[in-house]
Amino acid sequence: MSGHSKWNTIKRRKAKSDQERGKIFTKLMREITVAARLGGGDEEANPRLRTAIEAAKAASMPNINIDKAIKKGTGELPGVSYEEMIFEGYGPGGVAIMVEATTDNKNRTVSEVRHIFERHNGNLGENGSVAWVFQQKGVIAIPRNNLQEDDLLAVVLDAGAEDIQTEEDAFEVISAVEDLEGVKQALKENQIEYTEAELTRVPQSTVKMDGKSGQQVLRLMDELEECDDVQRVFSNFDIDEAEIEKYYGSQV
Repeated sequence: MSGHSKWNTIKRRKAKSDQERGKIFTKLMREITVAARLGGGDEEANPRLRTAIEAAKAASMPNINIDKAIKKGTGELPGVSYEEMIFEGYGPGGVAIMVEATTDNKNRTVSEVRHIFERHNGNLGENGSVAWVFQQKGVIAIPRNNLQEDDLLAVVLDAGAEDIQTEEDAFEVISAVEDLEGVKQALKENQIEYTEAELTRVPQSTVKMDGKSGQQVLRLMDELEECDDVQRVFSNFDIDEAEIEKYYGSQV
């Protein structure tokens, strides 16, 4: 299982409290605002905005919050000006980690992210130090339910999908970035529901982790995700289910 799949599977299976939902809303609203600022407020003409809105609706964000975030991005409403940042670094055991952030204070964000890496036996690298490990791809998560893999393949391959990965409770359909919207449309036309669709970074190789270093990687990933300015975190670790259960217990 790829590092992307492992971490996304963990996040999907972790229990989410009402308190955590507020933090999720904040991150989603930032993404909507940035997407609208960069590509305009028309979701039909702005794929990044459309994907952000879908994610917000999947998280049960009220429409009024979505509308406000769009208008802040287009300048129709006053709001904080966010900038995007990308961090590259290494975690315990030499795993590659990329962090996407949006911030209104670059110095604060750099300091916080560096401190998190150092606290968990990792370190930030230079630009380009680990980017080569990852390829940008479209990824769609589809609940398995009674869906057969062969039936799903027949739908998505014709629409441009490159691969399907089978997880315990979901399929992950992987496509080129430019084919993501076409695959989503094919799923809708065939009445196949998906829970998540995003542009992401998929590792081309993985690093096997276990024991102490595996636990350290999970702590590092968790704390990076908890940072208010961090939007998404990617890594190429591969950790056995037993280590995940040991760390999270009944959460996953």
